[in-house]
Amino acid sequence: MRKIVVASLVFLGSVFLLQLRDCFAADKLGYVDLTKVFTEYQKTKDYDKVLTQKEESFNAEREKKLAEIKQLQDKLNLLSEKEKEAKKGELDAKTKDLQEFDRQKTMDLRKEHDEKMKEILQDIDEAIKEVAKKEGYSFIFNDRFLLYQAKEFDLTDKVMSVLVTKAASAQSATKKK
Repeated sequence: MRKIVVASLVFLGSVFLLQLRDCFAADKLGYVDLTKVFTEYQKTKDYDKVLTQKEESFNAEREKKLAEIKQLQDKLNLLSEKEKEAKKGELDAKTKDLQEFDRQKTMDLRKEHDEKMKEILQDIDEAIKEVAKKEGYSFIFNDRFLLYQAKEFDLTDKVMSVLVTKAASAQSATKKK
């Protein structure tokens, strides 16, 4: 009985694989190294520079606020108890201001980062779709999900070329305005 079940499963599996092979035989397949496309995309590099500048500006402003708090704390240590009580409110206000500043700037940077990443990933997605349509690909995979990739199916350079072309045409359109 087991031999019949095993034989049936082998037969059905073989039929399924043959049909699957026939199904994919007519389709063009490819893959893209999304990590490479993302990191080499000029828009990503440009945004990284902007983000770094914003983070440096944020850190400089934060350090300035911290220095003010430290200076106020140092002054408090030299004052009498009565004078300390009067200045404690100022210290608490500055500390609260710093916490709110940190929270707001972090939230703003995260929101901007998420929006920019969405925009960059949408550009990459559009470029992949353009390559697929232009060259008749039925399936384009992310290389990270493949256990093995033959180099001739790598479309990464073609996608990068589309992104470079679009960026150049967008830049020339901006210059004309």
